[in-house]
Amino acid sequence: MAELLDPIDLQLLRLLSENSNISTKDLAAKVNLSPSPVFERLKRLEAGGFIKKYIAVLDAEKLNYGLIVFCNIKLKQHDRSIGSAFVSDVMQLNEVVECYNISGDYDFLLKVYAKDMKHYQDFVFNKLGSVKSIGSTHSTFVMCENKNTHNINL
Repeated sequence: MAELLDPIDLQLLRLLSENSNISTKDLAAKVNLSPSPVFERLKRLEAGGFIKKYIAVLDAEKLNYGLIVFCNIKLKQHDRSIGSAFVSDVMQLNEVVECYNISGDYDFLLKVYAKDMKHYQDFVFNKLGSVKSIGSTHSTFVMCENKNTHNINL
């Protein structure tokens, strides 16, 4: 599907990934087109699924959610229904902001935001601990976030 994208489409996607709040008028000026064709391109990119959504990236630390934890999960058993149930359960946990099914020693990797260690402990014991399909967990605490970008190098 990427072959349907021309250089202007790619430039629009790069610009939006840097600032999703940019106006159509400003986008048009940056790609040397008028606003109307840029608007149509954006609608086509959205309809084609190239743009999933527009978001604001919040500062977790300023919002008192400065503890970032990567939590590795091993399931008790491996089958489709247990994996699906796990994903369904995790989708209900507000502290979990990302969930990946991974290969290797663990089955899933969760990115979790917590206010502090006490909050994370409460999350593990009272929320994550209630997910029946989990066999074991391993937590890695982020000491410093050096790079965090949602951009794809186009």
